[in-house]
Amino acid sequence: MAMHKIMQEDRRLVILRSLNEMGGYEANESIINQCLETYGHNVSRDTVRSELAWLDEQQLISVRDVSGYMVAKLTARGADVASGKATVPGVKKPRPSL
Repeated sequence: MAMHKIMQEDRRLVILRSLNEMGGYEANESIINQCLETYGHNVSRDTVRSELAWLDEQQLISVRDVSGYMVAKLTARGADVASGKATVPGVKKPRPSL
């Protein structure tokens, strides 16, 4: 598997898991970018927006525009993927917790 694909799938999982831990299950693109950086993904805002758009297309999150910022909210399906109860091609499957 190409390194790009591995990183992309991990970014998507990090986004879902981060939203799953937030109060209200939502965050703006800036907060999501900081979460990605915490987990070793130093990516552009454009990359974050692309990942949010893809996750929205898969119905794992819903996205709304607030004054030019993307705000993402986790869906029930997204929560299932974040916790490993469901799998979606293109999103890394989480490892079982110990």
